[in-house]
Amino acid sequence: MTERQKDRPWLMRTYAGHSTAEASNELYRRNLAKGQTGLSVAFDLPTQTGYDPDHVLARGEVGRVGVPVSHLGDMRRLFQDIPLEQMNTSMTINATAMWLLALYQVVAEEQGADADKLQGTTQNDIVKEYLSRGTHVFPPGPSLRLTTDMITYTVNRIPRWNPINICSYHLQEAGATPVQEIAYAMSTAIAVLDAVRDSGQVPQERFGDVVARISFFVNAGVRFIEEMCKMRAFGRIWDRVTRERYDVVNPKQRRFRYGVQVNSLGLTEAQPENNVQRIVLEMLAVTLSKDARARAVQLPAWNEALGLPRPWDQQWSLRIQQVLAHESDLLEYEDIFAGSHVIEAKVEELVTESLAEIDRIQQMGGAMAAVESGYLKSELVSSHAARRARIEGGEEKIVGVNVYESTEPNPLTADLDAAIMTVDPENEARVVAALHEWRDNRDEARATEALAALKKAAAGTENMMEATVECVRAGVTTGEWSWALRDVFGEFRAPTGVSSAPLAVTAEPGTPLALVREKAARTAGDLGVGRLRLLVGKPGLDGHSNGAEQIAVRARDAGFEVVYQGIRLTPEQITDAALAEDVHCVGLSVLSGSHAELVPDVLTRLREAGATDIPVIAGGIIPPADANALIAAGVAAVFTPKDFGITEIIGRIVDEIRKANKLDPLEVPA
Repeated sequence: MTERQKDRPWLMRTYAGHSTAEASNELYRRNLAKGQTGLSVAFDLPTQTGYDPDHVLARGEVGRVGVPVSHLGDMRRLFQDIPLEQMNTSMTINATAMWLLALYQVVAEEQGADADKLQGTTQNDIVKEYLSRGTHVFPPGPSLRLTTDMITYTVNRIPRWNPINICSYHLQEAGATPVQEIAYAMSTAIAVLDAVRDSGQVPQERFGDVVARISFFVNAGVRFIEEMCKMRAFGRIWDRVTRERYDVVNPKQRRFRYGVQVNSLGLTEAQPENNVQRIVLEMLAVTLSKDARARAVQLPAWNEALGLPRPWDQQWSLRIQQVLAHESDLLEYEDIFAGSHVIEAKVEELVTESLAEIDRIQQMGGAMAAVESGYLKSELVSSHAARRARIEGGEEKIVGVNVYESTEPNPLTADLDAAIMTVDPENEARVVAALHEWRDNRDEARATEALAALKKAAAGTENMMEATVECVRAGVTTGEWSWALRDVFGEFRAPTGVSSAPLAVTAEPGTPLALVREKAARTAGDLGVGRLRLLVGKPGLDGHSNGAEQIAVRARDAGFEVVYQGIRLTPEQITDAALAEDVHCVGLSVLSGSHAELVPDVLTRLREAGATDIPVIAGGIIPPADANALIAAGVAAVFTPKDFGITEIIGRIVDEIRKANKLDPLEVPA
């Protein structure tokens, strides 16, 4: 079979961005030269959550998990010498999606690009932000309006752009079962399409054009058969919903279009070389079945559980895709699973159960109502707790973590500090200085006028996209655009789902949890209090709250009184809460890399307040050198992804409370 007879490969991307627009631009051009066929832009957390780099909450976060983009000048530098008319660019951005699309559009226009030819995707699924990722800003109603305005604008002005990526990716990482992943994503899509239809901005005869631009971003885990069947089920349900609910008759417009990144939080810090085969298996789940094949694929790197991947690590993941597409015969055949009774039975099971859950959500009033009531979040926290319990109990096996733990020395991680990329700590100061220079040199009157027009549009009913584009041209910054809308819409703190999560691990006599409960109860008695109190804090802008929520739930089940106020808190707020609640320990969770700055800040504030008997522990993706520095600064303990036993962690917390209060160690094993 000749090359001409093969199917065209999927878009191959690498999710990338760090430090500055200039450094990220260099990385993109190098990746494109290596054969990458699309761009996938990772923005830093201040950009994702609508803060400028000089905001207090941006401290320690600038350029850590993506590129900082504060204004038009940054966007110009990000795509310098990259012809956007020829690119297919994915931008992982949600609450500030309208802003980043406007920046992209203006830069493309400055390059002389035709808007009709721009191709790419803005993620722009705010529901999953409330449930799992945590980069939401505005309440559900205004967030849905921003999405609606973007969709109607792009259908008319940038017709080849995907204005939303309904994103089930983070739902799986937050604990979703395949049924929950399908049902919650589809319920979100229904909420979005209903809102567009009801807005009256697109006539019914063009509604098929709207449906045709809705894309999905999906996670693929290591359960190969189930994941592949999940994708087939997704396609069947989408075809049914768009045909029956929205009367879309053109089958091409009803096609289920999705991109995928395989599971990142499922990668292990222990024996990280095993992550390579996990990544390959997960990629196969979304490429082997022609009838449910991804349109775009981006793979994580083997070392993402250790820290930020280096360019070489990302190249390895790109080469995995290229070997499959160009060396194997995968693209030469029709769907190889057609006619399989095993596959068909599993797909039908997923379809039936997912439709039942979609109906349940619709009866609640739809996805937005299910978010506001806390139903969706509570279900995810419960599912995640059940999965963690299966792992800790050995029922769900993870090679190198809870089975086959003995290993030879790993040459890839012989020097752990060199096995990942680090961001220069001085980078943030340079980005902030550049931001101030931008503000000083712009036309301040035009920026002020543009922001006033944006507020007026937000307070009324007109589409906000035109006003946003003018803000871009006027030199407005990311933070200013977001604060203008915060002034009109307010902010939203999503339900945590912790208090309503059921018991996931039994505490029967003799079990590890029962022993930890005994330690906690005896320690509380020694301190003369009813229960030990633990504050679980998320300093900075890191919205990955899954780990923090599981610690909170297990501590609750171990007899602690848990104080958990959700994400996005300053060190000052965390310290004030710890003192006000008179807690016995502060646990800080950070996965974004800002631990080196924010954790010692909390420690210092507690010391200055005289609370030297409150131990501080830290958890997250923390490289060994950073962990040693935190311990040297006075942090009582550091936990990373290799510490998967949550009950054991809670036992360690009790030990640290006893040590801080000069109590003798307990002999209770845990």
